This record gives sequence, C-alpha cells and structure tokens, in this order.
Amino acid sequence: MSPNDNNTKTNTNNNNSQSSPSMPVPVSPARPNVSSFENMPLISPMISYSSSRAQTPIDGAGEAPPVISDAMRQNLPIHDENLPIVKCIARARIPTTHGPEIFLHLYENNIDQKEHLAIVFGEDIRSKTLFAKRSGESQQDRMTRGAYVGKLYPGRHDADVDPKSEKQLHFNEIGDLIRESDTTYSSKHKEACLTRIHSECYTGETAWSARCDCGEQFDEAGRIMGSNGHGCIVYLRQEGRGIGLGEKLKAYNLQDLGADTVQANLILRHPADGRSFSLATAILLDLGLSDIKLLTNNPDKILAVEGKNREVKVIERVPMIPLSWRNKGDGIKSTEIEGYLSTKIERMGHLLEKPIKFTNKVEN
Repeated sequence: MSPNDNNTKTNTNNNNSQSSPSMPVPVSPARPNVSSFENMPLISPMISYSSSRAQTPIDGAGEAPPVISDAMRQNLPIHDENLPIVKCIARARIPTTHGPEIFLHLYENNIDQKEHLAIVFGEDIRSKTLFAKRSGESQQDRMTRGAYVGKLYPGRHDADVDPKSEKQLHFNEIGDLIRESDTTYSSKHKEACLTRIHSECYTGETAWSARCDCGEQFDEAGRIMGSNGHGCIVYLRQEGRGIGLGEKLKAYNLQDLGADTVQANLILRHPADGRSFSLATAILLDLGLSDIKLLTNNPDKILAVEGKNREVKVIERVPMIPLSWRNKGDGIKSTEIEGYLSTKIERMGHLLEKPIKFTNKVEN
C-alpha cells in the first residue's frame, strides 16, 4: 500500500511558446539480476497484518471481515481523514450484453490525472458531486451530464422529476441532493451495498491473459451485482498493482525466467503491492455507500478501503472463489494461474484455501 496516498502532480507545461519545452530525462531502471532468483528467500515478506487468519474454504459464503485493534489500525500505512477530493463529471446508462443495465460514472480527482470509474448497478445510487445544483445550469445541462432521476427518453425536459415513474428529487438550501429512501439508495436506509474495488488489468480484461484471475473476478462481480439488483465496482486505473503496464510486462518476462509475481516486482525495485485505495473510499462516500459488502480475498484491501477512521465500513467480506475451483468445468486453467493463486495465498496472505487434488493412481 502507498503510505497515506501522498501522490502529487507535476505541472510540466511551459508557458513560453517561443522555446521548446524541456523534456524529462528518462531514468533507466536497474537491470534485473536474474541470478538473484537463486538467493531470493522462498517466502517473500508478508504484506498482510497477520498470518494467523483462518482461510476461506472453496465453498465459503459471506463472512465477517477480520478484526484488528484500533491501536494496530492507527499504525498501518493507510489513509487518515485526509481523503482525496473526487468529483463525478458524467454518468450514463449502459445496456450490457449480459442483461442488467449499469450506470457508468466518470471521476476526476486532485491527486492524479487518471479517469477512475464507478460501475454502478441500480439507477438510485447517486453521486453527491454529480447531482449537486450548479450555478446557472439548465435542466438540459443536468440531463446531459447524467444528473437525472428515472430514465431519459425523447421529449423529456426536467432532470429532477420523472413523470413516468412519478419520482422527484429534492435538494437542500445549498443545492445538495437530499437522500430520500424512495428515490436514492443509501446504506443508512437499506442494507450494505455489494462492492468490488477493482484495479485495471489490461492483460486480464482485454488480452485474454491466463496469468491472473483479474478478468474473471471482474466478470463474476458484475454477474453477482446484476443478479442482486444493486452494487458498485470502483474501477481504479492502477495497472499491475500500481507499477504500470510497461513494468508489468517486464515482470511477466521475469516470471517466465522463474520468479513469482511478488519476486518479479521486487527485482524491478517495486513494492509487492504499490496500490492505493483512498480514491475508492472517497468515491464510495460520494455515492453514499458508507456500509459495504466487499467482494475480495485480500485482507489488506479491507483495511485500506476502511482507513484509520473507517469512514467506509466493510460489514461483510464476500469471497471471490476461482471458477475452476468450483467444479463447474469452466474458469481459467493454466500453469501460470495456479502459480499466481498460490503466490497470493502463500506470500500475500489472501483468504483462500486451495482445493485438494486427488489422483486415481494406486501404489503397489
């Protein structure tokens, strides 16, 4: 995890149009020492806060998240009350090939220039920053950016009132949306919302990679939320556990040379997991989702999303069991995925228990 998410932006714009902008000098990473595989410890350092947790069996259902003391929580490198500032700039209804509609929310923030997303199942989950009244805007402006109730259709003129569903949004004196139970989903009014914090994985989601289960987890989270009717996948642009796609591809080559996913990151002088989840916390709060059921096997992610002050509370952990472990005859099957999942369990403390494999071989 990145301590306290102290990311900064560097403005490289040159206001002098008469001179060529200075280009940053590229820094060449140290050449990986492949021979270091021989001297690397078999067990990389645990990044989880405890190694004594019971693991989840392959048929496990939702369960209470691991509990730690407040004193231990305060000493962890996770965010405090200084959350990033996020703003939802657009929302649109997306019909999907799997059936359920989603509402895609695009966010900007004050710590990076990436376009992070919230993939929302349920029309009534609403962003505070998107729906807040803005000076001089028209109802057409509100509908265009997605700040409307109900469903858009040709000839509609009012964003805040949907004549077909007879639903109307109300606002306080400063223009903030009032979260009323008949129009807006809220953890205060309803049960904790199914949530997945998902980091971008181009190789697993787009390039059909069998090195990881990221694409499978993304699809399965969408299936579960679609069936439930409500849910939110916060999609963070932090490829390769925070190291970027280029470094991730180098890590793949190191894995083919014998390293595991943790060792490869360390050889490239990256942390085993360099991701930050404070943006996810800020996005969830913007959506009014303060109590969640988190789909994850990663105990560190639970703590990172909650932070030191638990602005967001993980009420329940929902395991993400690999499909190939459920005896369904589907899921990812490769030598690489078996090694990847083993590393997650043995070196990163993920809450899974590998299935026991039996053979028909009989010893004489």
